[in-house]
Amino acid sequence: MDAKSSLKSKLPSRHATEGPDRAPHRSFYYAMGLTTEQIHQPFVGVATCWNEAAPCNIALMRQAQVVKKGVASVGATPREFCTITVTDGIAMGHAGMKASLPSREVIADSVELTVRGHAYDALIGIAGCDKSQPGMMMAMCRLNVPAIYIYGGSILPGTFKGKPVTIQDVYEAVGKHSVGQMSDEDLDILEQNACPSAGACGAQFTANTMATVSEAIGLALPYSAGAPAPYEIRDKFCMLAGEMIMDLIVKNIRPRDIVTREALENAAAVVAATGGSTNAALHLPAIAHECGIEFTLFDVAEVFKKTPYVADLKPGGRYVAKDMFEAGGVPILMKTLLDHGYLHGDCLTVTGRSIAENLKNVKWNPDQDVVYPADKPLMPTGGVVGLKGNLAPEGAIVKIAGMKRLKFSGPARCFDGEEACFDAVKNRKYKDGEVLVIRYEGPRGGPGMREMLSTTAALYGQGAGEKVALITDGRFSGATRGFCVGHVGPEAAIGGPIGLIRDGDIIEIDAVKGSLDVKLSAEELAKRKAQWKPRENNYGSGYLWKYAQQVGPAVNGAVTHPGGAGEKECYADV
Repeated sequence: MDAKSSLKSKLPSRHATEGPDRAPHRSFYYAMGLTTEQIHQPFVGVATCWNEAAPCNIALMRQAQVVKKGVASVGATPREFCTITVTDGIAMGHAGMKASLPSREVIADSVELTVRGHAYDALIGIAGCDKSQPGMMMAMCRLNVPAIYIYGGSILPGTFKGKPVTIQDVYEAVGKHSVGQMSDEDLDILEQNACPSAGACGAQFTANTMATVSEAIGLALPYSAGAPAPYEIRDKFCMLAGEMIMDLIVKNIRPRDIVTREALENAAAVVAATGGSTNAALHLPAIAHECGIEFTLFDVAEVFKKTPYVADLKPGGRYVAKDMFEAGGVPILMKTLLDHGYLHGDCLTVTGRSIAENLKNVKWNPDQDVVYPADKPLMPTGGVVGLKGNLAPEGAIVKIAGMKRLKFSGPARCFDGEEACFDAVKNRKYKDGEVLVIRYEGPRGGPGMREMLSTTAALYGQGAGEKVALITDGRFSGATRGFCVGHVGPEAAIGGPIGLIRDGDIIEIDAVKGSLDVKLSAEELAKRKAQWKPRENNYGSGYLWKYAQQVGPAVNGAVTHPGGAGEKECYADV
């Protein structure tokens, strides 16, 4: 038996291709043009989230073709397939946003089922949007076959009146337009010029946050997360990933060897250091869950609390992903964090080497001001803060990057759903100093835990971004800025305190102390809880109904199954 046959005999694809009983299966592969040699090689699933829904996905199929060339060049057989995405930029601000977070589970589930059903031995996943990235990484950890993650790349910045702009500027322009501070003509010109290329939203919103995470957690190749989608260097990363997958198969290096608790702490550290999206506090626990690791919102917040904010990235800062890539990429960020004790350097990565070994030759670039040295940060604590209190016993999260005001106290103004709040904001029917409360938008109550970018961007566009606060049991976009608290748990739909407060109750938010409280006694809250009755949502069937029955709380990542801890047999070992 040669080395290749010996390797195949230990891999899942042997169940679909080896021995006389599998003659019918091999017939199907011959029908697709495979040779005998290709059929008896390791099978590598090449999964993409390609579609024509948005620019973040449109370049993924082209990159997949390069990955396949890399796989084929090292004696493995690539098998390409696609899964869904729901792209937040298109789903935002209407009922379609309810499909966004649930799509993460569908992506992970569909990749799992495709790999299981066709007995693939390894996985290279290419994704480009907010939920497709954690969904793909969740599938890798769940299947635990050798895997490499590839980000599709960010969009290039647009230009408006000689200044660089992103999609964030368009959302905020809607608020300016609503109060007469922007003309119809300028809004039209801005919307036509803000997004000039393929790629995911360019600032440190959720897509680039999770791309940064992919390198820090060890599932992506160094530098691969930073290169914009139109850059030709993306093909080099795709080719290299295809070539390196065989090395991982031979050495049997799997995602759960890479995604350890320390690796998750590294991932949380780069989120804080870049002022990244609060959605990472939802996705990191979900990725951990697939590995059987308990890593909750509170664990994420603990890392946030002790990590300095060093990358001057939008929405709180000045630069976009392209700028950080050209300044030295994610490795220059990780290098300064490692040098000053904020990363675990011994974590394994898909290169087969540790974080410290990968960063050994990275030199500091003194001619850039995108990333600051970790001992001379923009802020001493992370750009994202966890909160807890009698209004959020299961925690909440707020992004403070770029904010001047870190404490807020004011009367509640309650809205049952985002639409009612957006209507009040659009028509300026709120007062400075109020705390706007959007509830019944949690994982179960929404269902789907919508993002609130349309509302928060309109507030900022009206100049009220830090004159009011906003809290929700839903989520905020990575593009959100201002005093906005999300993931408040328990959610209103299950009787959490956010569902019990009334207009005029005084809410106190302290991002320095890490607290979120309503000035009500425990007795008063208990009395209101006894009077509270559950509300029905409008989904009595279909996927959103199913999701609402299964989904757990945001504190644990809003997951829908028992995860690695409940696993009886790992797919990779079948």
